Amino acid sequence: MSDALRPMAKQRLYEQVLDRLRQYVAEGGLKAGDRLPPERDLAQRLGVSRASVKQAIVVLEVQGLVEARHGGGTYLVRDSLDVEPVERMVERRRRLPDVLEAREALETKLAELAAERRTEDDLAAMRDALTHMAGEIERDGHGIEGDRLFHAAVTAAAHSSLLAEFMRSIADQIAESRTESLRQPGRPDRSLAQHQAILDAIAARQPKQAATAMRRHVRTVAKVRLLDWDPGDSPS
Repeated sequence: MSDALRPMAKQRLYEQVLDRLRQYVAEGGLKAGDRLPPERDLAQRLGVSRASVKQAIVVLEVQGLVEARHGGGTYLVRDSLDVEPVERMVERRRRLPDVLEAREALETKLAELAAERRTEDDLAAMRDALTHMAGEIERDGHGIEGDRLFHAAVTAAAHSSLLAEFMRSIADQIAESRTESLRQPGRPDRSLAQHQAILDAIAARQPKQAATAMRRHVRTVAKVRLLDWDPGDSPS
């Protein structure tokens, strides 16, 4: 039976606030670095509670679109508020712990094997990936492509066709977790440094140290605001 006529989901009040904020930024021509009005003013002008405004701001923070400075207001990180639908965030929040658990299990072993089996060409690929990532960060990017290249190079250096196949089977979910992590404030530089530690251990043929460095890195990846976010269940 078709489920096209299933009951329609009701929009949460803070989702309506998000729509209004997106419109406000677009119509006002606000750019990265500009400040949004204080939460109290937004609540008064929109005719909603301050709690609803605060929930909307948290969603924008989780998506890396604004930065809330303690005691200093909320500032745009991007030139627009292209907000991801909340239901999509809820679904990603649900599956992210499983993805991160799989990444830790697989990538820790891959780093260990890479330290045992890597070739000079493998090391060159890892170094090239880190150079690429550093360049992205210098251009105010998140380093997403460089991160992908580095982890792909570590996987290749393990020379395990079956583990590589497992990684390919969850490539989309890994990409999702990568984006989620690297848009956390300060995360790109930290990830780059952790990648270097992994590379150093692999280059030195130190399997245990490589595994430890990778485990530390993946656990850092797991520290994202999305997992602390409560989407709430109260529709308008």
